[in-house]
Amino acid sequence: MSVSVDNRRTRLRSALAAVLTVLILVPAAILFARVWGTISDERRSTELEQQGVEYVAALAPLVSSLAEAQSSALAGVAAAPGSLNAAVNGVAAVDQRLGEVLSTRERWTDLRQKIEKLPKTASSPLLVFQAHVEVTDLALALYSAVRENSELNRDPDNNVSHLQQAIAVDLPAAVVQVSRMGDLSQLVAEASPQLKAQLSPQFGAAVQSVNTTVNSLTDNLQAAVDDLGSSTLSGELVSGLDSFRRGVESLTRGANPGGAPNTATMATAQSQLQVSLSNLSGIVSREMTALLEDRIDDLDSQALVALAAGGAAVLLVIAALVTTMTGGSHRATGRAPGEETRDTTVGTAGSDPAAPAPAFGEDNPTWRERSGALR
Repeated sequence: MSVSVDNRRTRLRSALAAVLTVLILVPAAILFARVWGTISDERRSTELEQQGVEYVAALAPLVSSLAEAQSSALAGVAAAPGSLNAAVNGVAAVDQRLGEVLSTRERWTDLRQKIEKLPKTASSPLLVFQAHVEVTDLALALYSAVRENSELNRDPDNNVSHLQQAIAVDLPAAVVQVSRMGDLSQLVAEASPQLKAQLSPQFGAAVQSVNTTVNSLTDNLQAAVDDLGSSTLSGELVSGLDSFRRGVESLTRGANPGGAPNTATMATAQSQLQVSLSNLSGIVSREMTALLEDRIDDLDSQALVALAAGGAAVLLVIAALVTTMTGGSHRATGRAPGEETRDTTVGTAGSDPAAPAPAFGEDNPTWRERSGALR
């Protein structure tokens, strides 16, 4: 009967241990899967944003070169500037690697074809200008596609959000509008009264757009500096932004809205803008890359912690199961762990096997004889 009861108790303990194991492991596994899934999603999203930053950095020289090509073509220079070919090759190399991931292949192919078909002579300045406007609009649209497809425009961190707005929206828009303002000022000054009436509204819109984009760029970079709190970054951004703003102001003075443009002033301002644009774009790109790399490192650390916690939970459950099963087996045999098997043979070592067994309750068979002698 006792053996049967012990067996039932052992089976009950085993069943209880199994139930407790399930109750512990299932919630732990669900929690681990959610944490791991969240980390994996954030890592993939961050890697996609890194690819977007790389693509945007390659587009900056292209927009700058297109602005230079527009001014050169309107000045009567047939050959495209050498910087344009280098910028096109740079974007082509990046699109070859990332175009499928960022879904930019079709847009880039169309833009590249339009660049190759840009007019080589200034037989009709207005047609040349309109052709370059179409190309730069496509370049700005490519910027927008990269931002959206890489999810840079949805980054939850304020610092990255401000920086991506500056490098992928404000900077290229400012360069394009500054270039149009400068070239339109010359077209308006040299145009016939009828053509001047057509171009003057475009010139006024370009001037207003330049002021708007430069102010937006200043606000976003200042917000990024305030969020990051880096004195080094603050100094670099402020210096680069000041240089860029001075170039814009010089170009605006040279364009001389409402009067005759100063060609020499505008040429100097455009050269200054090219340098400051490249410098400012490089600063913002490097800072965004560093921020995203730090995020990847933090996610990797979280993944290691999650793995360690999951492994520890599994080991603890295994240890508890082993302890329960070992204790149950010892109780089933009636011995405690480490207890030696005892000899329960009746009698003392070396006694005669034929000797009679002691009576019930008698430890020593000679006790009765000794007690009789005393009486």
